[in-house]
Amino acid sequence: MYLLVNAIGLLIFISLAVLFSKNRAKINWRSIATMIVVNLALAWFLTSFSIGRDIVDGAASGFNELISVASAGIDFALKPLTGAKLQPTFFTSVLLPILLVVPLFDILTYFGVLPFVIKWLGKGLSKLFGQPKFESFFSIEMMFLGNTEALAVSALQLKKMKADRMLTLAMMSMSCVTASVIGSYTLMMPGRYILTAVPINVINALIVTAILNPVEVTPEEDTIAKIGPAPAAAEDIASGSEKLAASETKEAAQTAREPFFSFLGDSILGAGKLILIIAANVIAFVALAAMVDKLLGMVNPWLSLEHILGIIMYPFAWLLGVGSHAFDLAQLMGTKLITNEFVVMGSVTNKISHFPDHYAAVLTVFLTSFANFSTIGMIVGCFKGMVSDDKSKVIAKNVGYLLLSGILVSLFSAAMVGLFVW
Repeated sequence: MYLLVNAIGLLIFISLAVLFSKNRAKINWRSIATMIVVNLALAWFLTSFSIGRDIVDGAASGFNELISVASAGIDFALKPLTGAKLQPTFFTSVLLPILLVVPLFDILTYFGVLPFVIKWLGKGLSKLFGQPKFESFFSIEMMFLGNTEALAVSALQLKKMKADRMLTLAMMSMSCVTASVIGSYTLMMPGRYILTAVPINVINALIVTAILNPVEVTPEEDTIAKIGPAPAAAEDIASGSEKLAASETKEAAQTAREPFFSFLGDSILGAGKLILIIAANVIAFVALAAMVDKLLGMVNPWLSLEHILGIIMYPFAWLLGVGSHAFDLAQLMGTKLITNEFVVMGSVTNKISHFPDHYAAVLTVFLTSFANFSTIGMIVGCFKGMVSDDKSKVIAKNVGYLLLSGILVSLFSAAMVGLFVW
């Protein structure tokens, strides 16, 4: 029965995207159908076949090994001089390893490895799904670099884009997961489902935006920018990976490369800033949520932020086929949207191993994205700093679509993976 509910839920989520589409007549249904079939097949392969599970388990183990290597530096810097064992905390075990992961991916970018992978994966998606080249390229770019970094390295191309096409990129930016935090995720949630969610999210971001905001792209507009040094305008927006940005001119592409150790130093500083941003957000949102709960408790002891969010998100959680766990899932989904995924992951880390497989899978997949209210502010700020006022205002006027896109991608991915995990 719950499998049927899950399948119906996926159809309802697709219907909601169609209902809110800006131009249903322009939806490329052939492309949408191809992407849905491929994504379902991918979810099936990664969850139901031993070779698929081995791939995601191996990738998760790789990230865990990377985190364990990072602990050598963390222990050296923070271990008490008395020789006592360093006690693990969210900050030391989850956030500080980012100081290794970000520079590692930036080094791969510096030597051209990531740009090569991103370029050809993006071209492959475009050819397979019939989607514009740059949107396909951007979806892969976000997976490795993150949303603000991907926008920063595409700054010059964004300035030449039409506003409605830029809205597609803004909506896609709600659903990304940067590789620099995947290792942190796998410490708190089942790594198998985290690594399954990442590629599923990439394709679902293309599906949802192609339904919500179908845009016609001419052959002249359907280009992918070359990789070159970052433009100065982008440097104020992102960190680390922005040092190799998109450029559409040969002159920019041939500009002298920054010395490696100077680049590496900037990357490490950027990683430090990222840690502080995440830590500040987690502390602030947890504290604010506790304050709101206290105020609500004064009105009625039953009232709490989680209960209210649970009521709002309950229909969507129930449609994921979790049965009696629907209200619990709804509360966690709502909390993630108004805070961030780290807050929720931290709250269930010690309990998720006892959850039923289906519930653990859909919860983990739903959490594996940056879709929340604070991300909207970051994206709007990025566009405001990179493009003209009239174009940035188009993004600001469509913040509802940004949030809707992020929620729908998370629901699509959770429903697709949930179909095959019981």
